[in-house]
Amino acid sequence: MDIRKTELLDSVAFRGHPNVLATNRSTLEVTTEGFLTRRGDCIIGTSADRGCAGLSPGAREWLSTEGSRALLRVRVAGEAFELTAFGSGTLTHASPVSMVVRKSSYACPRTLAVRSSSAACDLPRGMVEKLSGGCEGLIEIYAVPANV
Repeated sequence: MDIRKTELLDSVAFRGHPNVLATNRSTLEVTTEGFLTRRGDCIIGTSADRGCAGLSPGAREWLSTEGSRALLRVRVAGEAFELTAFGSGTLTHASPVSMVVRKSSYACPRTLAVRSSSAACDLPRGMVEKLSGGCEGLIEIYAVPANV
């Protein structure tokens, strides 16, 4: 996707953790919590600088609009991974703790976006290794206009 035709709405910084597995096939998550058990196989980062509730007003508005499209770019130690997802009128972005990107259309206070093209298991394994080694990461959230 031509990133020049999109608008950066927000970015969220996070840190990797030794228990990052990134094997979940339906979701991808970052959390503000500093701990992670191996059961959290969708979590790619801890100690995020905010959850959904801390998103910029522009990001919240875009992702709360039915059918809006977003490009999410995950950056870790010089690598980048892109996925697309959609907003929904059912999203509240109320969680101060978590951000979850879902392949499904399920909405809860932790849901950032739905109908995602990818989940945690789709991240490049080299990126996952860096995250499990404690590298810092960033998720950039871009608005994708309807004509792109």
